[in-house]
Amino acid sequence: MKLARIIFCVAGIYGLLVLVPQYFTEVKLGTDYPPAITHPEFYYGFLGVSISWQIAFLFVATDPLRYRPIMIPSILEKATFSIAVILLILGHRTSGMMLGFALIDLMLGVAFVVAFVRTSSPQAAQAEGVIVRR
Repeated sequence: MKLARIIFCVAGIYGLLVLVPQYFTEVKLGTDYPPAITHPEFYYGFLGVSISWQIAFLFVATDPLRYRPIMIPSILEKATFSIAVILLILGHRTSGMMLGFALIDLMLGVAFVVAFVRTSSPQAAQAEGVIVRR
């Protein structure tokens, strides 16, 4: 359980540190990486949904057994971004700079899978003092 707590806590904090500042960089992104953002609702919608997921990761970190079902969509959240960026890079549709962020998310997604598997055993539940019924 401790590993799952650490993984989800680190993921949530990392995500907040990376995402929240982006609320203040829309114009800079358009200048540094043209073209400018033409649909700010998608940009801010992405940030809002992504930040919400970081909060979900922090919830999972508080009690991995209780919130274990949330690990499944958490894995998908990491996989969809990683796969999308890799495909966009292969299609020359986004900057190679994004690859670093995609790989970090891919590693976190793998760590989420590990946490999901490690929290599935009755021994893990018993170690946390949870009553296991068969």
